[in-house]
Amino acid sequence: MAGTLALPELTGPRFLDTWQFDGCALAAVLLLGGAYAYGVWRRLRAGERWPLWRSAAFYVLGLGTLVFATMSSLAVYDQVLFWPAAVQNILLDLFAPLGLALGDPLALASPTGRLHRAVSSRATRFLTYPLVSSVLVLASELTIYFTPYFAHALGDPLVRQVMHLQLLLTGSLFVLPMLSRQELLPRWCSHPVRAALVFFDGLFDSVPGIVVMTSGTLVAGHWYTAHPRTWGPSVEHDQKLGGGLMITLAELVALPFLLMVFFEWWRAERDRTAALDAHLDREAAAHPLPDSPPPPNSATPAATSTATPSVPAAPSPPEMTRPWWETDQGEVGMRMRGES
Repeated sequence: MAGTLALPELTGPRFLDTWQFDGCALAAVLLLGGAYAYGVWRRLRAGERWPLWRSAAFYVLGLGTLVFATMSSLAVYDQVLFWPAAVQNILLDLFAPLGLALGDPLALASPTGRLHRAVSSRATRFLTYPLVSSVLVLASELTIYFTPYFAHALGDPLVRQVMHLQLLLTGSLFVLPMLSRQELLPRWCSHPVRAALVFFDGLFDSVPGIVVMTSGTLVAGHWYTAHPRTWGPSVEHDQKLGGGLMITLAELVALPFLLMVFFEWWRAERDRTAALDAHLDREAAAHPLPDSPPPPNSATPAATSTATPSVPAAPSPPEMTRPWWETDQGEVGMRMRGES
């Protein structure tokens, strides 16, 4: 700990140019980045397209946030100041999962691969159930700050790595299913319901920051008071600053999260409309309307002047066919009947 006591005051320029190496975080970034790149390559080799913006979101916002949280000045000063540790945890819990989810990595998984089987398992379905995942995120943050967990992580690098992994996983359990194009959520969790859940989740994410900022009990207070600084805010003011930053970042990430849920909602409705139009076109091609009978006065003038007038025969009624959507049990048919 002597090295951390010798750290200079954290200024603006020093915040940007102070970095440290984290082997575990780098290994995770390389593993996730390599697996994603392989999935994109396999998709392109099969002749399918993959949006460039999804890859950019995965690497820049997802993996980039992971690198920044674990190797930047936040990681260097998290044992000296509380607010860098609080920002670091919020980035791992909210921002990094959002970037990874925007990349939609589950759509790149092979339908017969291990990842797909793991995601489809009962245990994963339970953990990603909306109410369960929301409680896990909230309980994870409150457990970290209001038990000896956080203070122990400050002094033990292995426990700190476990804490970072816990934050990343619990955040992903809620965010990934909400934005994934794979159906990981129950059928009742439609896009309007998802938008409501994301809105309320944004409120829940502010709870840890509010509690930290207003609490009369210092978070890991014995750690920070046992290692005093000659610069920077007091321990009490440092905790209030950290809680305020937690609230700000939680609300900041809530807006793009909600916008992406609305975007996925619009995309799903567009795809359903296209599927419905294609089905109607196939139905029209399979059952064309009968040709109209010729008009009664379609004979030539010469013929009509010599032929005996006669009453034209009534045209036979066209054969009626029952609309396909009255018996179709698929989603398109149900929507046409107004059942969903």
